[in-house]
Amino acid sequence: MMEERTTLEYYVLDVFSTKSYKGNPLSVVFTDGNLDLDVYKNIAKEFGYSETSFVYYSKEQKALNVRSFTPIGFEIDGAGHNLLGAVCGALLKRMPIFDEQDENNRFVIMKNAPIPLTIRYDPVTYYPIVQMHQKPAVIKQEIPTYRLAVALGLKIEDLDINDFVPTVVQTEVAHIMVPIKNSKLVNDCVPDNKLLIEISKEYQFEGFYCFTIAEENQDHIIESRFFNPIIGINEDPATGTAAGPLIGFLTKKKFTKPNKEYKILQGVKLNQPSLIEVMSRENDILVGGTSIITMRGELYI
Repeated sequence: MMEERTTLEYYVLDVFSTKSYKGNPLSVVFTDGNLDLDVYKNIAKEFGYSETSFVYYSKEQKALNVRSFTPIGFEIDGAGHNLLGAVCGALLKRMPIFDEQDENNRFVIMKNAPIPLTIRYDPVTYYPIVQMHQKPAVIKQEIPTYRLAVALGLKIEDLDINDFVPTVVQTEVAHIMVPIKNSKLVNDCVPDNKLLIEISKEYQFEGFYCFTIAEENQDHIIESRFFNPIIGINEDPATGTAAGPLIGFLTKKKFTKPNKEYKILQGVKLNQPSLIEVMSRENDILVGGTSIITMRGELYI
């Protein structure tokens, strides 16, 4: 006789996109509460996406509870595509995740910390557009340009050092912002993961957000690529935890204005273009976008 196994429902959403098979894919698994750590890790490894989020509604916390894992079993913090997709998935599934909350104080719980959110709905598609409120950007240290150039397979002169210097910046998670002269160089660079991991460890940050200023008359102001091999993500098509620090950094450098929404384009090289909406405000940074359900199914534990 076959043993009875627990069934969990899941969605795969494409995050920071309104089109399936674009954006950043995220599996969102709906549970009835916390699972064993090994179960989280096994499911995340099986899906193989850069992150898998697990969600349930907590009556005690009166909020959606979210935990996210990478395929190598690393549990992550931070309000990025892992959280945006989890919230969109819960809303598209019509879970009443905000019913017990004040309309002006909506939040979800991640690793026992509340993360504030603002929700609106697209007037045409009625998809939820979720803005995550990250902490204000903290500028950490600058990193020698020559080391980054070698690790990214670029020449020193390819890094745009006139206006910006490669700098570690943190809202939720510390990443390095790497200015590169143009879109072609951003998309041509071939990083050496071993060297990237060495630099991450030495300077105590996670990922590398390579960015260039877009030409005028574009919908987006920045084009970017993101590499985070230290947690098992070679390249990510959309990274909310890096987009927040970048808009904070650009605003502190007076390149962008506070309280104004800008868009960052990421994922072009992977053929998964993603648009991330960002805004730097006095007390927080907004990072937002939408998601579309691309798959749904059941898994067994």
